[in-house]
Amino acid sequence: MPQFTYKARKRSGELVEGVLEVPDRTAALAQIQRSGLFPIAVDSAKAGAATEVKRGGKGVNLTAFLPASMQAQLHKKKSPKLQELATFTTQLANLLNSGMPLTVALNSMTHLETRGIPAEVSRTLKQEVTEGRSLSDAMARQPVVFTDLYINMVRAGETSGSLVPVLRRMSTHFQQFADVQAKFKSAMIYPVMVICVGILLVFFFMTVMMPKFIEIFNGFNIPLPLPTRFLIGTSKMFTDYWWLMGMVGLAAFVLFKRFQTSAVGKRKIDEWRMKLPVFGKVVQINLFGQFARTLGTLLQNGVPVLTALKITEQVMSNVHIKEAIAKTREAVTDGKTLAQPLAQSKLFPQLMVDLVRIGEETGDVPGSLNNLADTYENELQIALRVMSDLIGPVLIIVMAIIVGFLLLSIFLPLFRLISSIH
Repeated sequence: MPQFTYKARKRSGELVEGVLEVPDRTAALAQIQRSGLFPIAVDSAKAGAATEVKRGGKGVNLTAFLPASMQAQLHKKKSPKLQELATFTTQLANLLNSGMPLTVALNSMTHLETRGIPAEVSRTLKQEVTEGRSLSDAMARQPVVFTDLYINMVRAGETSGSLVPVLRRMSTHFQQFADVQAKFKSAMIYPVMVICVGILLVFFFMTVMMPKFIEIFNGFNIPLPLPTRFLIGTSKMFTDYWWLMGMVGLAAFVLFKRFQTSAVGKRKIDEWRMKLPVFGKVVQINLFGQFARTLGTLLQNGVPVLTALKITEQVMSNVHIKEAIAKTREAVTDGKTLAQPLAQSKLFPQLMVDLVRIGEETGDVPGSLNNLADTYENELQIALRVMSDLIGPVLIIVMAIIVGFLLLSIFLPLFRLISSIH
């Protein structure tokens, strides 16, 4: 009969460990509970033995013999995607809504398939809660998985006794952001593919086809036109100095990355993104919608306004928006309303300032911000559609100009040759 090792606690809180010989894990849980103990972990004894190498009666961690860099890579955790957080949050909300105690729900979460969030996360949360910590405090001990936004909303739900509604609203929040990201990526697939194919075709023409035409042109006893001479020079750069072009490209990439990560560079790039034609409007709408949705969701769930502003500042990616939110937080600390510093920043649109002011007058700022977020998300869909519809023809025109120049450069010498024959 299989053996199961278990850890459990007595009602006094004392930790108990042991081994049971039962048909399956369910039977082990039932026997532990009948003994008046609260189960923390139940694992197959064989599975546990398979993960360790016995030496002198003690388990030896094989990863301890690896280099420190490899150990760090093995234990490195990756932050889950928004869609994965939405799924995890929905599953937890559904289990709690069914009447399960928190520890039982977290235990069930270890058996549910949640892509991007391993079962170990739920197992650790269950153990922390069993030891007496609140769910928000347990989540705070896993900052890679749970952000400040997530932790503070859970804490607000625990304080108000409405954890399930908070989790449901949070799931909706993450799902909405995931949908926006998916639409943005979908809108960019076509132009990126066209650009990549165009670059590959030009490279193929310059390195494979053009050298053959150069041999033909060398046999002509006629002066070559300027476009053809330019194309021949460019082709020779591709074939004879490809290594130099590669080095220049690599150097440019490294310099751009250094500029992008510097404080001045990040400010400039964020500013350019917001001012670009067509694309800049999409960026602005996305930023304003993200600000309104995040702040509105936090305030709606009972997070204090200063904490909500701080978390929203951390969530935003644009430096200028971050600075405006920081100044808004300072102004609110000094006793000003939320709408005043937003208007003074000259960064947020007048519609947002007016609706926030109305929300403050009516006592429903979260409602105003969520309505704003809905408005911006609808505008974003339209802007993405316009951008996608506009980029397609522009790319086609650019590709037509490039192909036309290549054909003109090739056929002009042929036309001159034909003219000289006649």
